[in-house]
Amino acid sequence: MSTMLKYFYDNNLVRIEKQQPKDWRQALNQSTQSLIDANLVTKDYVNEIIQNVVSYGPYIVIQPGIVMPHALSTSPNVLGTGISFTKFNQPVYFDEGNYEKQGNLFFTLAAKDETQHLENIQKLMSLLMRDGVIESLQSINTEEDYIRIMNSLEQISTT
Repeated sequence: MSTMLKYFYDNNLVRIEKQQPKDWRQALNQSTQSLIDANLVTKDYVNEIIQNVVSYGPYIVIQPGIVMPHALSTSPNVLGTGISFTKFNQPVYFDEGNYEKQGNLFFTLAAKDETQHLENIQKLMSLLMRDGVIESLQSINTEEDYIRIMNSLEQISTT
């Protein structure tokens, strides 16, 4: 399912961040920016995500290293359906010092309804469950690295 990587790239939804965020709130702002730029969410969407983390804890860290920021599909701040990918060089901690609650691969979700939200999660999970994908994404430092990995995974899935 590396077509997911191609989707991120073709829709300008890839960010390789050189600037390490000062905290998780800033990381969420940075990881949501591609969706804002693509007119899939409003600027207020990130505030909903932040409020959810404050209210419910860092449930968006789905495993150490991987963060899946999202808010309700019924939000008026969701304008369209999409997923963006952001890679930070260093882990971002949601609970300081807790390895279980950190990540540097952010897949930010926006969906117009619950069905699309579940489809987004399914597509993302099928990508992340492929052997070597997480490790490959962790190794990215430049957009060129991303393209190289995307192309090599595309070849594997078409052979």
